[in-house]
Amino acid sequence: MAKQFDKPFTQQEPIPESAIARVADILRGGRLHRYNTVSGETSEASLLEAEYADWQGASYCLAVTSGGQALQIALRAAGVGPGTQVLANAYTLAPVPGAIFAAGGKPVLVEIDDNWHTDMDDLRAKAEKSGAKFFMLSHMRGHIADMDEITAICEEFDITLIEDCAHTMGARWKGTRSGNFGDISCFSTQTYKHINSGEGGFLTTNNPEFAARAVVGSGSYMLYGSHGAIPPEEVFQKVRLESPNCSARLDNLRAAIIRAQLPLLEENIHRWNVRYGILESGFRSAPGLEVVERKQHEEFVGSSFQFKASGIGADNIPDFLKRCLARGVEIKWFGGEEPVAFTSRYDSWAYLGKMDPLPQTIRILSTTCDMRVPLTFSEQDCQDIAGIVADEAAMYLRT
Repeated sequence: MAKQFDKPFTQQEPIPESAIARVADILRGGRLHRYNTVSGETSEASLLEAEYADWQGASYCLAVTSGGQALQIALRAAGVGPGTQVLANAYTLAPVPGAIFAAGGKPVLVEIDDNWHTDMDDLRAKAEKSGAKFFMLSHMRGHIADMDEITAICEEFDITLIEDCAHTMGARWKGTRSGNFGDISCFSTQTYKHINSGEGGFLTTNNPEFAARAVVGSGSYMLYGSHGAIPPEEVFQKVRLESPNCSARLDNLRAAIIRAQLPLLEENIHRWNVRYGILESGFRSAPGLEVVERKQHEEFVGSSFQFKASGIGADNIPDFLKRCLARGVEIKWFGGEEPVAFTSRYDSWAYLGKMDPLPQTIRILSTTCDMRVPLTFSEQDCQDIAGIVADEAAMYLRT
């Protein structure tokens, strides 16, 4: 009888008991709002901002309600407004173009290469042709492009770099943390990211005016002084009346949940990467499947796994996914013409209007498959998953 897998791909580990105890204290006190403090008290949200800024190695940090809100606020804080052109890699999730659109910007989508990274030639060509002064770089599914070349192009064309690090919290490129290359960077603590608070996010920056605009824009009113990692008062005096209030404040409950998980992140990264390595080894030997080689100096976080079903063929992929699912292995596909769950292609974001075709991106996504790797999976689970997928892939090579 064929092996079945019986664990859900969406089950996360329990929230630490220390967070549960702290949340209970906050609930008993009733002061959930970040600005609802008594004399001498520092809110959980402000403590979190200081701790995350220190962990990330950034001067300033703002905690907000979601990674998507962090993207919108970062764009506005950096100067994006109605009609502003914003470069963005075409392989990403819908909140990224959604944030550009919500900030009034117009995305200029850039092709990806065969390793799911930004195509540098297309980036350079579109930077020159469009004159765009902003680039929202999404490290999609944790794949980090050549940041030396990215930053060089941004410097050459005087482009403000906004990093979307929703999938790279804790990752590094040549020893530098993801998020410390951009002029302003965004992170997510949504359930399926590296810290789980249901929803939540951060933005970090070393630019004092960007930081002040972001804090005011998040909905601080004139209570910005209580935040945990902010520039001095004179910076706020310059910008405090310029930013629209987006009411994106993180509450103390979610801040407490995040604070308890931050000290565990480095160990969890190691655990994810052990599981990723087992999957990588198993998929590398699977017939019809292609694993992308990752550069040695890309210290990624293996919380999801991508492969190309190149030998199966795009026409057979829907059937292949159904066969895997029937055996308990849930795989998503980025090549479908219609969006499914969280997967979508640039040509399904109709609100952006007519976009120039991106044939290279379409070709690469046509065989791109994606799988979550929750820490509730054991190392043996990962071996079993790789075996099941290899079995099903082999079916298409025997016909």
